[in-house]
Amino acid sequence: MRVFAIADLHLSTAQPKPMTVFGPGWAGHPQAIWDHWREQVRPEDVVLLPGDLSWAMRLDGALSDLRLLSDLPGTKVLLRGNHDYWWPTASKLRAALPPDQVAVVNDAVRLGNVVIGGSRGWLTPGHEPLGAEDERLLAREAERLSLSVGAAERLRQPGDHFILMLHYPPASPPYPANPLTKVVTAARPDVVVYGHLHGVAPERAMKHVGGIPAHLVAADGLRFRPKLLLDTGGAPPLSPSPDHPAAQ
Repeated sequence: MRVFAIADLHLSTAQPKPMTVFGPGWAGHPQAIWDHWREQVRPEDVVLLPGDLSWAMRLDGALSDLRLLSDLPGTKVLLRGNHDYWWPTASKLRAALPPDQVAVVNDAVRLGNVVIGGSRGWLTPGHEPLGAEDERLLAREAERLSLSVGAAERLRQPGDHFILMLHYPPASPPYPANPLTKVVTAARPDVVVYGHLHGVAPERAMKHVGGIPAHLVAADGLRFRPKLLLDTGGAPPLSPSPDHPAAQ
């Protein structure tokens, strides 16, 4: 079983929104995603999707985009991004998701020998200080990430790999510590993936959080090719872990 990641798919079947309005780097979207995905991903693999999946405003509109993902190989792990306005309550979402998809919402999921947690994240302090409202939202997202880490710790078994997903990057230049990075460094995952940043080459983005490898996986930066994170050598993910809500 291999684990891939690609964020910021920005699909729009219900309300077409060509991404080329954001620049020529989006030429060929989303067909390029489908082509590269089918070239690389096998049915027994896992693909992490850390946010900004659909431009839809309602769940019924987003489901047409999620059904496109079901036509692709692999088990998909979804996380909410800042543009996923369609994202409903966890129970409503899980009742509607196709069977090859699972969402992380203040919890974690175990697939094969990989445990995956995460949170959307928020703006983080860098060159400019945050306002009071952003500080509040950042603290809230750090608490949600802590809940996910706690759930992951309960799921993990000896030899498991542990991955954390964020939509926003965990820190902003010059990368001072913040509530999110404190949770990440305490959790010590094997790798962190994040999206949100467009027009940024992955090699120029944040690469570590307290010594933990971090990867920018926004679709345009990857040239729409899912990024291989690890090859676990483990069994394929037949279903979510029994104590994850998606399995109940």
